[in-house]
Amino acid sequence: MTRKALVFVLLTAFFGVVCAAGLLVAADVPDEVIIKDPAFGKFKKGPVKLAHIKHNKEYGVKCKDCHHVYEGGKNTWKEGDPVQKCSECHDPKKKQGKAAKLKNAFHKNCKSCHQQAGKGPAKKCAECHEQA
Repeated sequence: MTRKALVFVLLTAFFGVVCAAGLLVAADVPDEVIIKDPAFGKFKKGPVKLAHIKHNKEYGVKCKDCHHVYEGGKNTWKEGDPVQKCSECHDPKKKQGKAAKLKNAFHKNCKSCHQQAGKGPAKKCAECHEQA
């Protein structure tokens, strides 16, 4: 096999693996996410349905706008990293260090983004929460 043919075969194999990995990661991203963390226990209000893909593709919300892992005051989370349950860092009952209480973290992130965009729900509970 010539050197050019070998390079072609290796590059084709490399890009095939990269594309297949990308498809697997993309397939793991759900179209819709229901925010109903068991850490809350009994719900006073119903869960929130989030059009996950729509927020990213149509509204331009970057993954890092919601998903985060802070180290030294910087968000070090990058696309492809595992996504933790929010309750792993945000306690449902109290603020811990710089990590806001779980409910407050969700509200701050979602409401502030909607207020900044000037669209979507941001004022009434029933605009986001389903009836329990």
